[in-house]
Formats: sequence, C-alpha cells, structure tokens
Amino acid sequence: MSTPNPEYGVPVPGSLGIQHQVTEIGREAASFHNNILLTLCAVISLFVLVLLAYTMFRFRRSANPTPSRTSHNTLIEVIWTLVPVLVLVGIAIPSIQLLRHQYSPPPADLTIKVIGNQWYWTYQYPDNGGFEIVSNMLKEKGDVKAGDRFRTDADGPPMLAADERIVIPAGKVVKFIVTSNDVIHAFAVPAFWTKIDANPGRLNETWVKVDRPGVYFGQCSELCGARHGYMPIAVEVVPPAKFAAWVASKGGTMPGAKPAAAPDSTGSSPVSEAAVPAAAAPAATAPGGTEPAVQPPATNQAATAQN
Repeated sequence: MSTPNPEYGVPVPGSLGIQHQVTEIGREAASFHNNILLTLCAVISLFVLVLLAYTMFRFRRSANPTPSRTSHNTLIEVIWTLVPVLVLVGIAIPSIQLLRHQYSPPPADLTIKVIGNQWYWTYQYPDNGGFEIVSNMLKEKGDVKAGDRFRTDADGPPMLAADERIVIPAGKVVKFIVTSNDVIHAFAVPAFWTKIDANPGRLNETWVKVDRPGVYFGQCSELCGARHGYMPIAVEVVPPAKFAAWVASKGGTMPGAKPAAAPDSTGSSPVSEAAVPAAAAPAATAPGGTEPAVQPPATNQAATAQN
C-alpha cells in the first residue's frame, strides 16, 4: 500500500486554486481556468471598476448642477452589445474543445464498475474475473473497538482514507461505469478532473488516464443522506506489474491469462493406473473356426446359497 503524497491528490490547507492535475484532461481544464477564465474575469472586473470610478467622479452633482437629458447613444449601445458577444465566443471556443476531448475517450484498457450505496462504495472489475471490493471510510483510533482497524497517516487524511482503494495501472485508459443501488450519489476525484453522478437504474460513464503513480482522494459530491460526508474515494495508481499482482491477490485474473488450475482431486486417490487391471486378451477361437464360447460370470457360491 502506497503512502499518499501531501502535495498531490489531497486538499492542501491554506492553498488557493485547483488541485494539481495528473491527467491530460485535467491539465487542459486547469490551464483554461487559470490562463483564460481568471484573466478574463480580472480584466472585466478592472474595467468595470474604472468605469464606475470615472462615472462617479465625472458625473457627480457638484460638477453637473444641471443633469444631462441624454437617453440614447447608438455607438455605446452597439459596443455594449457586441463586446459581451465576443467575450462569450472567446470562452466558447476553448470550452467546446475541452468538452470534445473529455467526452471522446480513447479505447479503454480497463473497465471498472462503480456502485454508490448508502453510505459506501462498491467497485467491480469485470475485465479481471469480475471480483468485487467494498470500500468504507476508515474511522479514527478513538472511534473503533480495540483490535479493529483505524486510520493512520499512511492511509490518508481524516475522512478521506478508505479501507479499500480502487487500484488502477499507470499510463492506461481506465473507463468507469458509474451507477447507484439506492439514491443519487456522485463519483468525484478532483485531481483527475472527474465528477459524474451515480443514478439508480442508469449507467453513466467517465474515463481517466493517469501517468503518475500515487494515491488520490475524492468523495461523494451529491447530497445522499445523513452520512453523505462519510463516503470517501481513494484511488491508488500503480505500475502495470504491481497492478497485475494486486489483481491476483484479490482472486482475479489479467485479460488473456488462464486461471490457475484447480488441484486434481484424484491425484491422491489410491486408485492408480497400476491398480487398474489390464484389458483381457481376446479369447482363442474354438476349434473348427467357430466363435469362442462365452464363459458364464463367476459367482460367489456361498453368498448365493445364503440368499
């Protein structure tokens, strides 16, 4: 089990902005947010602030004892109509490009079915023999009985550490099929730029490709009941060889691999080939070329007499 990195995949106290992104889609989205949206917001806010300050100073009552009666200005009205349209078009172009990348996934190397429950997660690996793991939040040491497992720093931050992690291979395309057994949940991992609803009776789909091994945390992001805040998600990204070993430890198999053969229950049987009588040789042909006489089966005379 890997130890989480305090700079990746976890909330950092006092930090600003988005978590470090470890997927290509996440890096593209973070760049769009930080370099385009925030810059545009700052420019528009500064322009409005300057315009308000100029208006308050230029058209103050002491400087304009007789207020202007102007009610229309064609040039200004054209400008304040076209400029917002151009701003929205400038936002729409990279937004549509990002959405196209996000919702045009490459072929999946691994499929995992994510099932939300009140209030825990179930993960199934249909490509690896269909085994299933159940994930619950790890409680603090003072909240469990003596001898029960409790959260440590190696497991992750409080209220985000889970007793079972999703394990995925690094550098592989992983498709998540998300649904729910009861109410609406949401499967969200901020470092992957992933958030999708888990609806009962419906299958939603998202995907990730993470090149950096590590542990990344998320949680249910849809109000789902009294213990909504106790549904953490822990994802461990490991090298492919380590992933194959983990699958084997869970009783699963890798695609294309044959399951281990079950022990032959007859191997230790006292009956062996040596104990099996050889087939009787064909009986000699009776003189004259006729078929051999059929010998009557031997009987246990004593047993017959007793019966």
